[in-house]
Amino acid sequence: MEQPMLRQQVAAALQFAQSQVRRLVTNYPAFYPLYTDHGKWKHDKPAWTRWCDGFLPGIMWLFLESQTADVPAFWRRNAEQYSRALEDRKEDRDVHDLGFIFFHGTYKRWYEATLRDGQPDQKLRDVVIRAGQVLAMRFKEKGQYLRSFISDESLFIDIMMNVPVIFHAAKLTSDSNLFRIAMQHSLTTRRTLVRGDGSTSHEGIFDLHTGQFLRQTTHQGFRGDSCWSRGLAWSLYGFGTCYDLTGDTRFLNTAEANAQFYLENTPADGVPPWDYDAPPDGSLSNAQPDSSAAAIAAVGLFNLARLSADRVRAMAYRDAALRIVQTLTTPPFLPTDAPAWEGILKRAVYHIHKGLGVNESVMWGDFFFVEALTKALAVLS
Repeated sequence: MEQPMLRQQVAAALQFAQSQVRRLVTNYPAFYPLYTDHGKWKHDKPAWTRWCDGFLPGIMWLFLESQTADVPAFWRRNAEQYSRALEDRKEDRDVHDLGFIFFHGTYKRWYEATLRDGQPDQKLRDVVIRAGQVLAMRFKEKGQYLRSFISDESLFIDIMMNVPVIFHAAKLTSDSNLFRIAMQHSLTTRRTLVRGDGSTSHEGIFDLHTGQFLRQTTHQGFRGDSCWSRGLAWSLYGFGTCYDLTGDTRFLNTAEANAQFYLENTPADGVPPWDYDAPPDGSLSNAQPDSSAAAIAAVGLFNLARLSADRVRAMAYRDAALRIVQTLTTPPFLPTDAPAWEGILKRAVYHIHKGLGVNESVMWGDFFFVEALTKALAVLS
């Protein structure tokens, strides 16, 4: 597709996203959804864990950052309101997801908005710092990792998307111990969950007495030795961000290995199956895509296109990200042909084994899709 046409398609998708989010906050005020059921955000199915609250206000901040907001005052008012309600969660010891909430989604973006306004609010920055400090409390000295919300012996690949808030807090406070914790966690994840071919495992299990790594396993993937696509995307994006924050080329090399696996094993349209090793048929068939993994990977690839020292490789990342965006901005992924559908991005997966949010919209998918759209718009301008 020619770039002007794709730019027009991306801009239209951003306008569609705003109409969907406006409908969400109007119909369900003060509600922080996780996944849809038959296309509806409001339902009584379980959440499993509370990790997505930052994404809805984060989408609103993205509208404002991209300067595509149709009514900026409306989005600014709601972005602040929905973010402010989450401030107490900076002390949340029950999840490993404070980076999603405060670094990617809410207070870091809010603080940066005040910088653009010429009136920086240091209290907002302090909330982000505190979230990083609290997340660092999950660190296990024996094993050198941040424990997942599941148990002390558990390390998740997802945490690579959250550890940047610790690096960020360490930088702002010149706290060498915070930096050490973030660095050691990232190196442990690189060693234990990223395989030689660039694929990833969802979870690692450690011996709590010795700190020895025992095995790879999964909650979300097909098998412990398979490659769950969303986990691969978390790793690609997360290690790229950690390289950006530290300049440590080991993290760039890891992100590029993840990207190579993604590019070599994903269908030509850029959208992966929920797990690369899932069987071709049955209830866990790899015919089920995960559009949220594609959206996350697209942002990670846009980031690598900026970060990579190899210009040929950088162009390949950029082109792959644009191909994903081109696919996701049309049906069956964008529900412009389904007026009753309440999400922005269809055909995502939350938890296939629990039967939650399968072939639905998910809040993180919508958030990272909007982030991918804003990056695509910048590239195509």
